Amino acid sequence: MIRLFFGLDLPGEIRMRIAGIARGIDGARWVAPEDLHITLHFIGEVPEPAMEEIAAEAASIRFEPFAVTLAGAGHFERRGRVGAVWIGVEPESALSALRERIEAAMVRAGQKPERRRFRPHVTVARLSRARPGEVRDWLAANTLFRAVPFAVETFVLFSSTLGRQGSTYTAECIFPVEG
Repeated sequence: MIRLFFGLDLPGEIRMRIAGIARGIDGARWVAPEDLHITLHFIGEVPEPAMEEIAAEAASIRFEPFAVTLAGAGHFERRGRVGAVWIGVEPESALSALRERIEAAMVRAGQKPERRRFRPHVTVARLSRARPGEVRDWLAANTLFRAVPFAVETFVLFSSTLGRQGSTYTAECIFPVEG
């Protein structure tokens, strides 16, 4: 079995800028700079041979280049506990359209549609028992985060390997604008 998702890679300078704010919450599992990304569609675990059909459907997707801007900071809660802190993505219709095309292609490939609402972001850290004050301080310090826009000319099929320190991601296929 292989765990897969589609996402956008980030430019190196934005990765390093986010890595510079990855501190200040004791016990946080900060995402390594090389693993920072925007998830477009989570597939989950599939038999390895299914990856070929998934990649073939994704290769049929066509889209025009567009720009994405990372801005703001937020968090996800589960059962009253903060589980992650993130940097937001400004709304962009072309990004939503690309995500919809990916989802349609995955349904054609026999995969299930995403059940979660699309909320683009870059996860900066996963938290298990963070102190609320530290989380509040991190959010306050980063709420005005804003990166320069970057061009989206490719999307990526990533594999995800779960480990003790968190997941590591490998780019399995890169799909350019021309499909």
